[in-house]
Amino acid sequence: MTPDTDARGAETPNEGPHPWRRLVSVGDSFTEGIGDPEPGVPGGNRGWADRLAEALSQQVDDFAYANLAVRGKLIGQIQHEQIEPALALTPDLITICAGGNDVIRPGTDPDEIAVQFDDCVARLSSGGAAVVVFTGFDVGWNPVFRPFRGKIAIYNENMRAIAERHDALVADLWALGEVQDPRFWAEDRLHLNPLGHHEVARMVLRTLNVPNELQPMRPDPLPERTWRGARRDDLVWARTHLVPWVLRRLRHQSSGDGVLPKRPDAGPYIGGDSGA
Repeated sequence: MTPDTDARGAETPNEGPHPWRRLVSVGDSFTEGIGDPEPGVPGGNRGWADRLAEALSQQVDDFAYANLAVRGKLIGQIQHEQIEPALALTPDLITICAGGNDVIRPGTDPDEIAVQFDDCVARLSSGGAAVVVFTGFDVGWNPVFRPFRGKIAIYNENMRAIAERHDALVADLWALGEVQDPRFWAEDRLHLNPLGHHEVARMVLRTLNVPNELQPMRPDPLPERTWRGARRDDLVWARTHLVPWVLRRLRHQSSGDGVLPKRPDAGPYIGGDSGA
């Protein structure tokens, strides 16, 4: 059964299987699944897109999935390296999250990022596929990234305008309150952990109006820490994760240098498990 509107997404609840048969996801580390390690899946990381593909594949027999996302990629690299390969796979459902690495770089302009993103979405939607775009996270709870909150808000408004222009769906990470909690983030504080990726997958399924069996996951309570212990953890984090991240940017290096897409060809979803 197809939605009452068209393959771009349902406006009324679905009473049968979803209409999509081929999902292609493009983007950076968020879509690659960094922070959600799973040795048994391609690339060694699972992530929300794999979880989305698994849920969609359970409803139809001929579902195929490809993931072209690579960690560290900037919007221009995604624009030039991933859009045409994505179109060549003839998807009817595409997810794109791009520009986040640009937004958190000093001196970048969210309006200039939007121009490149608009080109990506225009090309991806040209074949009639349903396209899902993402807002950025609300980082107000995170003291490291809080200074970028206003810039991300401008980026988000641009994403909504682009989605409106190209009839795309908006997966709203800014409104996903569940992940505004350190227990949904990996040790590097830059990427979601398995719980966070699980919640994003649930949110995207809601955006697509696809019934599913994924349930909310409750994280363990945060352990009690003294002020001194918290500062010690901050220093360990800065030395282990923040300093290498800054040094890579000063050297014009990327964590994605030499990394290939984990699922370059569209095929049946294989891998992962049903838990968090």
